[in-house]
Amino acid sequence: MATGAWIFRAPFGVRQVDRAEKRELVTSLHGVFENTGVVVVAHYQGLTVAQMSALRGRMKAAGASLKVAKNRLVKLALQGTEAEGISGLFTGPTVIAYSADPVAAPKIAVEFAKGNDKFVVLGGALGRQTLNAEGVKALATMPSLDELRARLVGMINTPATRIAGVLQAPAGQLARVFNAYATKDEAA
Repeated sequence: MATGAWIFRAPFGVRQVDRAEKRELVTSLHGVFENTGVVVVAHYQGLTVAQMSALRGRMKAAGASLKVAKNRLVKLALQGTEAEGISGLFTGPTVIAYSADPVAAPKIAVEFAKGNDKFVVLGGALGRQTLNAEGVKALATMPSLDELRARLVGMINTPATRIAGVLQAPAGQLARVFNAYATKDEAA
């Protein structure tokens, strides 16, 4: 075996990982922690491959991602990032969910945890802010960016509709007055 190479058990046998792959993984994760809006950390021990695949699919559909990595490598990747405060959460079999939208990953993770008692949300990070499990659950109850945008457009659109209604009302009244005078003149 090459110096510095590690062996770990993959789902379909033993796989050797060399230092270059580890360095690449740490660099990739470091970029994730620097560029995402939110990170959620959870335990997943006991979930089946089908359940993990379903969770990955739901995350992807919501614009989020899910990654399983060695805790030691994740802790290395966290160094120097705003999310460095969550390194204490990485004990045991952990998974990270992350997204640019600060609500997408927490919402999917919390919904999935409600249906699977083997998936336990430990906490996470929102920028520099370290979150405990309750903080992640609170984020999950907030509307997503798309929902907020829709509400904002609705709020902007509502006054415009009201203004149009107000502007049309006097014109309608004038038309009725003119109509009344015209019918009065025709009757006379």
